[in-house]
Order: sequence, then structure tokens, then C-alpha cells
Amino acid sequence: MTWRASAVNIVSTAIPCSIPSGLRILRAVSLEHPESGRVVPGEQIGLIGLGLMGNALAERLWQGGFEILGWDISPERREDLRRVGGRAAGSCDEVLAACLRVVLSLPNLEVVAQVLHEGDASLRDGHLLVDTTTGSPKQAEALGKQLASRGIFYLDATVSGSSAQVRAGEVIVMAGGPREVFQRCEDLFRCFARHAFHLGPCGSGAKMKLVTNLVLGLNRAALAEGLAFAEHLQLNLQETCAILRESMAYSRIMDTKGPKMLSGDFTPQAKLSQHLKDVRLILEAATKSGARLPLTQTHKELLAAAEAAGLGELDNSAILEMFR
Repeated sequence: MTWRASAVNIVSTAIPCSIPSGLRILRAVSLEHPESGRVVPGEQIGLIGLGLMGNALAERLWQGGFEILGWDISPERREDLRRVGGRAAGSCDEVLAACLRVVLSLPNLEVVAQVLHEGDASLRDGHLLVDTTTGSPKQAEALGKQLASRGIFYLDATVSGSSAQVRAGEVIVMAGGPREVFQRCEDLFRCFARHAFHLGPCGSGAKMKLVTNLVLGLNRAALAEGLAFAEHLQLNLQETCAILRESMAYSRIMDTKGPKMLSGDFTPQAKLSQHLKDVRLILEAATKSGARLPLTQTHKELLAAAEAAGLGELDNSAILEMFR
């Protein structure tokens, strides 16, 4: 694959892997007004899908100075939006009618297609849709072409990181779509991401999200298996995790999911069942491309067993329980 990438809001920490030579770097900008803690209110951004990720995006975009008009089928989630400063719409159609730029954060691309069908009357030439939903690369590519034929701009702007990391501004955005559309969204990405990469045409963001989720999920499963092994060896788990973080076995998942595994607090930041859906997408893409993913196949079976055991609505760190 030929990389054509640009990045926004890059912090000055060391990056372990080299970045492609064509990468364009923009300096970080302050998100906070020095007196109020929020910049002066600006453009109204639409947000459809107010689950864990959507609500976190709403909070960061509001703090970044945007007015938020959001919609979700759940009244409780609409109330959550009001609590973080946004305004709840009466329908997805209302959001699309009122906002030129709309962020989508939905369970899958089938739901995205359904939402856009329901709001079709309000979709118009010049609309810009930023889709953070994880889905099939082929679906994202087809959706981008379909919308482009109507003069509607589309980015499959997938996010690597949990809702908690969105709130901390620690995620990365991996986007596919026209480069000029990506550049028009840099102000949004600065609100919640530390890196944003443009990877090519529509579908490219979805492809990269599947790759990152494959490695992330296996890292999480390996940590869970290692902690369960240490427990059987009667090692202190706090010490075990601390030593792992200082060793060559370290992965950043130890920083985010290690404490949850150690405390047994599986309050969801990203649900186990959602990652199982992603793993199935990974294996589907692997079948179509001819890739062999034996570790991911085993991971899928483990996650399916966890879901069957009633762990699906818990945080994905609850995979630890399958090793106990």
C-alpha cells in the first residue's frame, strides 16, 4: 500500500516506529480558553450516535468550542448529551437538516446506512459526514462513492482508542476519503485526537482500524493470559503488572487495561461484544484478501465464549475472566 499521510495535533513524545517521509505535521493548538476553560462557541456540529464513544466525542467537541446538536434512539443517551453541554435533537433528520458537518458514531455501517436513509430528505449538496464507525472497508468505500455522486463529502474517520482515551485527547484518527475533505476536518480532530492520519481513498481508514484492532485485541488477550498465569503461579499481580511494564513485554494496553484487570472493575469503556464484532470483520476481510490469521481466529473463539458467558456488555478487559 502506498502511504499518503498527514497528521494533526502531534505531541512531542517519542514515536517508536518511523513515520512515512511524506508526513505533514501541524503544531498542537490549545483547546481551552484561558479564563472559562472553553473556547468561544462556534459552529454547530451534528453528532448521530451517543453511546460511549459518541458521548465522549460530544464532550471534547463542546470543550473545543463547537455547539453540539445530537441524536440517539436512547432517551438516556440524549440526556447524557445535555449533561456534557450539547443539545438533543428530535430525530436524525433534524440533525442533518441543521448541521453542514455531521459526525457519525454508530455500532456498524449497516446502521449508518439506515440512518442516512431515514435522513435522506435532509442530505444535500455540500454536506460533510465524518464517520467514526468501525465497519467493512468495502462498505465504507461503496458508501463514499454513493454519497460523492450526490455532492456529499464522506470520510471514514475511524478512531483507535477507547471512550476514556477520547476524553483524555489520547486517541488517533485514521481517515479515508478526499484529502481536501480531511483537511476541512482538522479542527474537529484537534479537539479529541493527538494524531490524525490521512491514508488514502474511502475505505482506507476502515482497513487501518481493522489492523490496529487486531494487534490491540491480541495485546489485551495476551496481558489477560499472562496475569492469569501469574495468579496460578501465586505471584503478586500488582508487582507482575509493574514488572511487565518495565520489560520488553510492555504494550500500552497495560496502561489502560492493566488497572481494570487488577481491580476487577469492568465498567465499560469499550464493550467486549463490540470488539467481538470487530474481530469478525477482521476475519471477513482476511478471507477476502487471502490472509491467514490463526491467532485472531483463536481470539474470536475466546471472545465468543466470553459473550456466551454473559460478559459481552462489560469492558473488553473482562476477557481476563476467561483465563481464570
